[in-house]
Amino acid sequence: MKTSEAVLATPKPKAEAPWWRGAAIYQIYPRSFCDSNGDGIGDLPGITQRLEHVARLGVDAIWVSPFFKSPMRDFGYDVADYCDVDPIFGTLADFDAMVKRAHELGLKVTIDQVYAHTSDLHPWFEESRQDQLNDKADWYVWADPKPDGSPPSNWQSVFGGPAWTWDARRRQYYLHNFLSSQPQVNAHNPDVQEALLGVMRFWLDRGVDGFRLDALNFLMHDPTLRDNPPAPDDGRRKTRPFDYQLKIYNQSHPDILKFIQRARKLCDEYGAVFTVAEVGGDLAETEMKAFTAGEDHLNSAYGFDFLYADKLTPKFVEQAVAKWPDAPGIGWPSWAFENHDAPRALSRWCQPEDREAFARLKAMLFASLRGNIIVYQGEELGLTQVDIPFEQLQDPEAIANWPLTLSRDGARTPMPWQVQSGEGGFTSGSPWLPVGEENLARAVDRQEADQSSLLNLTTKLLKLRRENDALRLGTFEVLHADECLLAIRRLSGEQSIAGLFNLSSVPVVWPQGLVREGKEIASVNGATAGQLPPFGALLIEERI
Repeated sequence: MKTSEAVLATPKPKAEAPWWRGAAIYQIYPRSFCDSNGDGIGDLPGITQRLEHVARLGVDAIWVSPFFKSPMRDFGYDVADYCDVDPIFGTLADFDAMVKRAHELGLKVTIDQVYAHTSDLHPWFEESRQDQLNDKADWYVWADPKPDGSPPSNWQSVFGGPAWTWDARRRQYYLHNFLSSQPQVNAHNPDVQEALLGVMRFWLDRGVDGFRLDALNFLMHDPTLRDNPPAPDDGRRKTRPFDYQLKIYNQSHPDILKFIQRARKLCDEYGAVFTVAEVGGDLAETEMKAFTAGEDHLNSAYGFDFLYADKLTPKFVEQAVAKWPDAPGIGWPSWAFENHDAPRALSRWCQPEDREAFARLKAMLFASLRGNIIVYQGEELGLTQVDIPFEQLQDPEAIANWPLTLSRDGARTPMPWQVQSGEGGFTSGSPWLPVGEENLARAVDRQEADQSSLLNLTTKLLKLRRENDALRLGTFEVLHADECLLAIRRLSGEQSIAGLFNLSSVPVVWPQGLVREGKEIASVNGATAGQLPPFGALLIEERI
């Protein structure tokens, strides 16, 4: 490790807490993690082969994005069978082998569950659309046209265009908040709820340790189908019809909370199962807090604050963490700087010439946040956004809204494992997306051999977080936030750790008395007591 960087903490006794509280979770996007059979698409056996890398990193759990049977029109978020593995990813036996190996390595396994909609090829929908009298006729959201034949309401889909599609067999419209091939389930129907809980039980019986509930605020709609009001002008550029409305009636129905309580009760039957809600949109903060309030709702909520921010500033961090105070009745946050839907953070938050230094600062700040932290595959390598030309695009949203919507494909490119190997060791065939030359140079094998690499620094910082309750479980206080400097304090019992982060490209001297004297336990980019070089950061175990 470079002399300007150090992680020197002494482990402290751990407080009693559920395994997931304060955990570091590693997100795996299966298509792009590791391909075991040479077809250019990552798969479950590939994940199993590479789990030792994840375990060495020092995270507590993996989160595996959808691998279920699907026509892949939205790359697995259009599920055709909730209880089977798509053949491109392997088999249920491959899934069981992955869970077994993860548990052997001390890793918990969490998976996505997509309950708000299915694929239009799901047997439930194929039966539901046959006529208006079949056993599953009310398992999806169907409605008659208005007298003039137009859709039942003005609701718009996330991916562009009306959220209603006409079906000639039923002579009705069906609702879809995303692609027209993703019909909305009618989760107001008790039979649908039972079926969804049955899916959850199926995976719990196979040994999973947690669930991320995708697009949870879309689970239920207003049954009276009232029109959404227009959105006021907020100065932001609108690129989709969806952006022109306040999404009041097509999502976020209060009865979602009752389903959450049922899901939590089921998970509690299996012990310490972790549940986290994905919630986006205009009311995200309110809904995330409602979905996680008390002890009978979900454990955590997955915030979008950092994922689409175009700049990381001290004030922005202060505002984001302030939404989740350590107070009675307030849930537990889960943070991500990157994921499969958002541009890589290093391509958003700094200039190309600053990326190496900024990546180290970012890693230390991430390890210092209160809540769960979710590391997206390749983030530990400092991967950047790959520019995918239009003719190679796979993302349906980007294709539909070209060129105004940034493709999600640029953050979904294959994981580079070996710098000298064809396609970065990801596949022996032709990858479904290009690896990207810049990211190939950041391959795992090259960074493992370099003690000063971002990969090795991230490993040390996650170990530091895991071994010190103040960082993993402690309270979070912002001591100072200006244009350049962020100063925080994490406190647990008799341990207090202060963090100082220079989020600018100019040196910073922090104010006298801002933090207490103590032992420096980690530093990056040449940071020392009293002075932070550009993008310098320092953690100090204070004497109290």
